Amino acid sequence: MRLHALVDDLAIARAAVDGGATVVQLRVKDATTDELVERGRPFRDLGATFVVNDDVEAALRLGADGVHLGQDDEGADRAVAEGLLLGLSAWDVGQALAAERAGAGYLGVGPIWSTPSKPDAERPIGLDGLAGVSDAVGIPVVAIGGIDATNAGACVAAGAAGVAVIRAARDARALRKAIDGALAAR
Repeated sequence: MRLHALVDDLAIARAAVDGGATVVQLRVKDATTDELVERGRPFRDLGATFVVNDDVEAALRLGADGVHLGQDDEGADRAVAEGLLLGLSAWDVGQALAAERAGAGYLGVGPIWSTPSKPDAERPIGLDGLAGVSDAVGIPVVAIGGIDATNAGACVAAGAAGVAVIRAARDARALRKAIDGALAAR
């Protein structure tokens, strides 16, 4: 759970895993299930936990380890019933507690800071919001939103088990150094 690389490209995924990403999340917005399955086949062999974004059927067909769903996505019950690792997005303590009750194995919490990767995201919750969610739940919290090697350690210090990145996925080695250092300081 330390470093989630959200990617739509195999080359970036490989570079992220080589740099220390522990989870690769295939995130291809507006793709059909068939398109995700076709694109996702090589991701199974990367040597990291493989999660599919927003599509339980694609995750199952790919033999992925898990699926990550947003607040408006369907399929959480099916994912749990099928034995997939279920990640759910949360913005506040109420959403986080509901996700934990729904069977989430981890939470993607944020955005911590504003990010151009998701212009329709809620307002940033900052490190205080992250700490509140982390303290409220008993499952791993993965911080997302505006995170890079300069602030990943602060997210871990605030209680996150790790961070998720999109734009910074190519900088996995520096991210892991920051994350590992913050975990060692706990």
